[in-house]
Amino acid sequence: MDFTLLRNIISRYCVGEENWVDSRTVYIGHKEPPPGAEAYIPQRYPDNRIVSSKYTFWNFIPKNLFEQFRRIANFYFLVIFLVQLIIDTPTSPVTSGLPLFFVITVTAIKQGYEDWLRHKADCSINECPVDVVQQGKVVRTQSHKLRVGDIVVVREDETFPCDLILLSSSRHDGTCYVTTASLDGESSHKTYYAVPDTMAFRTEQEVDSLHATIECEQPQPSVLICEFLHVFYSCRPLGAENLLLRGATLKNTQHIYAVAVYTGMETKMALNYQSKSQKRSAVEKSMNAFLIVYLCILISKAVINTVLKYAWQWSPDRDEPWYNHRTENERQRHVIRAFTDFLAFMVLFNYIIPVSMYVTVEMQKFLGSYFITWDEEMFDEELGEGAQVNTSDLNEELGQVEYVFTDKTGTLTENNMEFIECCVDGNVYIPHAICNGQILSAHLLCFSQEHEDLFFRALCLCHTVQVKEEETVDGIKRGIHQGRPTSFYISSSPDEVALVEGMKRLGYTYLRLRDNYMEILNKDDEIERFELLHVLNFDSVRRRMSVIVKSSSGDYLLFCKGADSSIFPRVVSGKVEQVKARVEQNAVEGLRTLCVAYRRLSESEYAEACHHLTEAKLALQDREQRLAQAYDIIERDFVLLGATAVEDRLQEKAADTIESLHKAGMKVWVLTGDKMETAAATCYASKLFRRSTQILELTKKRTEEQSLHDVLFELNRTVLRQHCLDFGLIIDGATLSAVLKPNQESAGHGNYREIFLEICRNCSAVLCCRMAPLQKAQIVKLIKASKEHPITLAIGDGANDVSMILEAHVGIGIMGKEGRQAARNSDYAIPKFKHLKKMLLVHGHYYYIRIAELVQYFFYKNVCFIFPQFLYQFFCGFSQQPLYDTAYLTLYNISFTSLPILLYSLVEQHVTMETLKREPSLYRDIAKNSLLRWPVFLYWTCLGVFDAVIFFFGAYFLFDNTTFTSNGQMFGNWTFGTLVFTVLVFTVTLKLALDTHHWTWINHFVIWGSLLFYVIFSLLWGGIIWPFLNYQRMYYVFMQMLSSGPAWLSIILLITVSLLPDVIKKVLCRAMCPTATERAQVGC
Repeated sequence: MDFTLLRNIISRYCVGEENWVDSRTVYIGHKEPPPGAEAYIPQRYPDNRIVSSKYTFWNFIPKNLFEQFRRIANFYFLVIFLVQLIIDTPTSPVTSGLPLFFVITVTAIKQGYEDWLRHKADCSINECPVDVVQQGKVVRTQSHKLRVGDIVVVREDETFPCDLILLSSSRHDGTCYVTTASLDGESSHKTYYAVPDTMAFRTEQEVDSLHATIECEQPQPSVLICEFLHVFYSCRPLGAENLLLRGATLKNTQHIYAVAVYTGMETKMALNYQSKSQKRSAVEKSMNAFLIVYLCILISKAVINTVLKYAWQWSPDRDEPWYNHRTENERQRHVIRAFTDFLAFMVLFNYIIPVSMYVTVEMQKFLGSYFITWDEEMFDEELGEGAQVNTSDLNEELGQVEYVFTDKTGTLTENNMEFIECCVDGNVYIPHAICNGQILSAHLLCFSQEHEDLFFRALCLCHTVQVKEEETVDGIKRGIHQGRPTSFYISSSPDEVALVEGMKRLGYTYLRLRDNYMEILNKDDEIERFELLHVLNFDSVRRRMSVIVKSSSGDYLLFCKGADSSIFPRVVSGKVEQVKARVEQNAVEGLRTLCVAYRRLSESEYAEACHHLTEAKLALQDREQRLAQAYDIIERDFVLLGATAVEDRLQEKAADTIESLHKAGMKVWVLTGDKMETAAATCYASKLFRRSTQILELTKKRTEEQSLHDVLFELNRTVLRQHCLDFGLIIDGATLSAVLKPNQESAGHGNYREIFLEICRNCSAVLCCRMAPLQKAQIVKLIKASKEHPITLAIGDGANDVSMILEAHVGIGIMGKEGRQAARNSDYAIPKFKHLKKMLLVHGHYYYIRIAELVQYFFYKNVCFIFPQFLYQFFCGFSQQPLYDTAYLTLYNISFTSLPILLYSLVEQHVTMETLKREPSLYRDIAKNSLLRWPVFLYWTCLGVFDAVIFFFGAYFLFDNTTFTSNGQMFGNWTFGTLVFTVLVFTVTLKLALDTHHWTWINHFVIWGSLLFYVIFSLLWGGIIWPFLNYQRMYYVFMQMLSSGPAWLSIILLITVSLLPDVIKKVLCRAMCPTATERAQVGC
């Protein structure tokens, strides 16, 4: 739930409407403005305390209880408990109160422990030491004591304690390098810039002497804010390049001075934190549906018994005995008595709703999740990390996946870019090789020689790469090798590093950016210096970036690189056809391509470009839109220079994983922002598409030739007529937007979504290329909302994959080179794509089998438990007399039958791991929630009713009018109930033993130990006169029963008869129509 609006309203009315403004003024160093300036209005801001915990010491108990009793089952049992306290019920309130108390306590301890860990994390963050400039000196304080306006000193490798505006840096050019791995997962170095008016300040005294204010917007999640720095009556615009966000880390910079503008819970990081929406598994939905059925059964039982009680008492001689005769007034209150009796029967039969099932499921999910983190086969030596579980609520959902949506770059591929070749005016260059029979030599045209030099210089200048110098070791500078620099490159994009390194192998080396001059070493070992004037940063909409530089000869050059679709329309000259042909050929081979172009600017054109950029940057409103317009005006009339090709290799065993997922019955979709030819080549390499696959194209190019309506219907007819063929669909982002438009029906062409889904259903694989991040989420949402409501899984490694990861039923993040944002926002994180195979086919399979058995078994054993109580009412005049003792009612689900099923749900392996990996088709046996369908649920319920009838009537007819003890004593009602309960406990436990395939010493210990515990408890409970009890009805009952030979014979006979039908059913099913899993069990 988003409380931003509520928080803003409360803040507004708490401080007063007259004080609420859309911007805030920050006084740097808390210095009042000089006389004659604007009025000084002190403002109150929160401290720098971060609070991520949910509870406090004072509100934990009430808040936790409120949240727990919001669950329908807990609230239901609370009502039953209160009914037992208020009215005269046949069972003690302890029978409902103790299990409820156990469930509430265990859950509270778990949630309290998790919140205690959050408190510890908050304390460690809030108490971190921070250096602050006060009165010209550096003072060390704690993070939570920071205030808005404080001047902070941050040193290399330290984390920014709050949102800061960079004032000055130890670097001469006023820049600093920052990594934002803890924010967006990007481990690359990003460049931020100091305010030009303050970048010359080098000492604490100089910074402390600053009299200035910062005017900025009130706290909001967006980083793209409009800010202005007022220094000495002048105004300087600020932007995102000046704002250092809390949680980022300073790198490659000795120290910086910065002023705090947002602190504590008003920082961008705190405002952008959004808890993931609660995902519910298919098993949980089935469990809730089953609970509703059993609640209806419970109410029906109570109504039937209430009606039959009054029907039985209708006869005057059965009304009441003479010594307890009712008065006439009591007879007239029959409605109230009937309602009271109804509640009493509800209490008597309420154990059919298993409250302990919830805590058992919680424990099974929590403990079971450790099997993923402990799996050594899912540990990656290179990363030094294994799989992670961010939420344990969806373990069983891993066994129900029908659609897998995967990113390409960094997920199917390694995201380890290697420069392969470049093409200049149709001539191909490969590092350390000769292509087209030659490398450009002196006999080529001067025009080509000029383009060659410009192309190489463009790639050395048009980037955001940073140079990391080697360290000095023992006085020896390791950054120089054979007279040439050997520094390595760092960038936010691995493509850029690959291109710069590729140019280095071709003879052009990018050296450094110093004092706003970019230096390169050409192939003649001459250093060239270019003044960097402007950087037009890359964005996903333009899909290109540009730089404006000034050469040593005074020429203004605009270099641009970007996707072919964004460069070719802006080119006015150059060998377009030759370069385009090479780009298409590289794309078919699966290489990532970029085009490079340039434009010479006259002084007037450069002045105009500066005017557009400055005007856009100074805009008070819509700054981003105006910048985009300025970029559009500047980036045109290019001369095409050439193109580059970079290879992103396929991840290890990616093809094997996709093939296994196909065999398991899953449909795999690849969603990528790459161009169609590149993505299609990767799909063939990863076996998503086979050579026999008939490719269907639904692309912009085709819809330009035909209408979208005609193309969709043509493809639909194709897949329906030739349904026996293997089809693969390719769709691009532009066409997808047209398909998903909401106004299709009004246009009279029908619903395009349904036609598109029909086509997709008949395709074994789908490739979606040129996709924006939002479109990825839209695709997942579209499939989720289709009429089959399939279970979806999304997997990716980058920040652009987060939207689809959060949208899918199960989100898996890969700990890739694009950062950890996907891994942090996912439900599960794995090191490599190949680990998805074991995650689904083994762990998912086991989790689903185990929890499905747990749920069905809980309902089964509670039917066995409560149905004899229902039958007993027909033999006790519907008097609400309990069949079992209070201790047995209380401990049945808590102690006697809880541990065996919990252990089963943790360690059961119906087939071996090797078999599941070898035969992916076994996954189909559990697809579509097959083990929790209504027929299976009815079978378990009927089996429970059958066993309950055997327990009750078997004991009833075997002991009717018979003496059992050597002194001729008859068994009483408590002995009868104890006999039924004994058969019940042994039967349901042995039923679980018969279902167990994987036996270990701990299985034997828990199963036979539970039965032994029941016997020992019964001996102690009935063998001692307990002084705290006001009754001793169970005294010597259990011993008396065990002293009778017929009782032993009855117990053995009834257990055998109860288990026999289930055993016969399993034998017949395995012999006549075995499933693939049962055949695999025989093969094992």
